[in-house]
Amino acid sequence: MKQRFACAEDAVSCIEDGASIMVGGFGLVGIPEQLILALVEKGVKDLTIISNNCGVDDWGLGLLLKNKQIKKMIASYVGENKEFERQVLAGEIEVELIPQGTLAERIRAGGAGIPAFYTPAGVGTIVAEGKETRTFNEKEYVLETALIADFAFVRAAKADTFGNLVYNKTAQNFNPMMAAAGKITIAEAEEIVEAGSMNPNEVQTPSIYVQGLLQAQQEKRIERLTLRNV
Repeated sequence: MKQRFACAEDAVSCIEDGASIMVGGFGLVGIPEQLILALVEKGVKDLTIISNNCGVDDWGLGLLLKNKQIKKMIASYVGENKEFERQVLAGEIEVELIPQGTLAERIRAGGAGIPAFYTPAGVGTIVAEGKETRTFNEKEYVLETALIADFAFVRAAKADTFGNLVYNKTAQNFNPMMAAAGKITIAEAEEIVEAGSMNPNEVQTPSIYVQGLLQAQQEKRIERLTLRNV
């Protein structure tokens, strides 16, 4: 059985200043909401956050940003967050912007134990500056290194007490690969069932990658509400 935390505060109790954390989700879809809130309350500083984006101004990773708890952000998208833009322009935060597919593959490679790989994305741009390039079949590629982190926070639709995880629809975005690339992975799950009750063919993250479980609370928000005129 995996460690099951009574609350989000217990789940983040071992995280100290300067930690690197992968945070699953895409926009506000599939983000570990309660774990992020617990980090805000804990007040840890100088964090390196690896995530597709940085939430919005008043929710998700945007709350950590507002508190200036993030030292470095590794992401592929910086829209939807005015405070993020302000901190970048003011030089208050270090940012590494990565093409989205390259970000996903760097994380996947980290979880697979692959130290580096070649990709055509970014060749001839500032993305490739200072990096090794090689030509394969008359096409140029740039060498990218894998990403791993001290911790990975993921959000699952269902988990069993062994730590096997299933994600719902688009919450499959960065969550599965991050679960494999964190040295310690904590899964916030909407439903936790007994071991053996899940169909093994449906498991998307095997329990070997998961060290702790947290029962999720439901507070899903809409990133950008669009209504149809009728």
